[in-house]
Amino acid sequence: MRNVVLAVHGGAGSLPRGSISAEQERAYRDGLTRALRTGYALINEGRPSLDAVEAAVRVLEDDPNFNAGKGAVFNTDGEQELDASIMNGRDLRSGAVAGVHNTKNPISLARMVMERSRHVLMAGRGADIFALQNGVPYTTQDYFFTQRRWDALIAAKNPPAGGAEQTTGETVGAVAVDRNRDIAAATSTGGLTNKLVGRVGDSPIIGAGTYADNRTVAISCTGTGEVFIRGVAAHDISALMDYTGASVTRAAARVITEKIPALGATGGAIALDPRGVLATPHSTAGLINAYILRDGTVVTRIFDDETPAR
Repeated sequence: MRNVVLAVHGGAGSLPRGSISAEQERAYRDGLTRALRTGYALINEGRPSLDAVEAAVRVLEDDPNFNAGKGAVFNTDGEQELDASIMNGRDLRSGAVAGVHNTKNPISLARMVMERSRHVLMAGRGADIFALQNGVPYTTQDYFFTQRRWDALIAAKNPPAGGAEQTTGETVGAVAVDRNRDIAAATSTGGLTNKLVGRVGDSPIIGAGTYADNRTVAISCTGTGEVFIRGVAAHDISALMDYTGASVTRAAARVITEKIPALGATGGAIALDPRGVLATPHSTAGLINAYILRDGTVVTRIFDDETPAR
């Protein structure tokens, strides 16, 4: 895809056509569209891409259909632990939080870590305290509850005989390019259903789940986080472009559809270069994603047959 200003994703996995109701389909598409139009409006005002990706991800964090913020999945103790990261391609500044319990929008807290501290990554209780110190209201855990996620936890704790433990994707992310050709990326997630307390995946790890560099690409990943960390997936895409001159399409496909599966996992990514070329590779059956063009045209893709692997 070309002439893309902003793209978002709602997680890699499989969503066959006919597997959800028409109402659920509308809810997914409406949520993705709201996120795109929110970020696009900021870019049209001349605001930086960093503002756009934060705003787009906030919309998805507030949408219970996605596994981030409201509607995040439960860990083994029946709690939500939230992870997020954001990166500015212009100067490589970045911020991230992991294991957040009481902050409504972790992506905004990640940006606060970047702009109001000397750190890149803050975790757990310390991250929530940092939020309070910076004027972010305390959010009780019941805010994040949804019945669908609770049912998924119970199912994961009681799998059918011989069945595998269930997990849930639907991590969210955004990548954008602004009028100055500055790019940015952001990712937010609740992680895996029934994950061990304290587990951290790739979403808050700069270079694994999120990366942005004006010389190459802005990337947000989704999938089996442990393997994306081992493969340093997001940075690897950027490095291929930087060191070999590979296009965003080729570099992203090589990492996501070749390297990650070779390590024994699956996933996807949205990758946007400064010229507005978007790649959406995935080794899963599908990748929930959407993008908006410079002229304001919105495309949403949620079913497997709408999401080509490259």
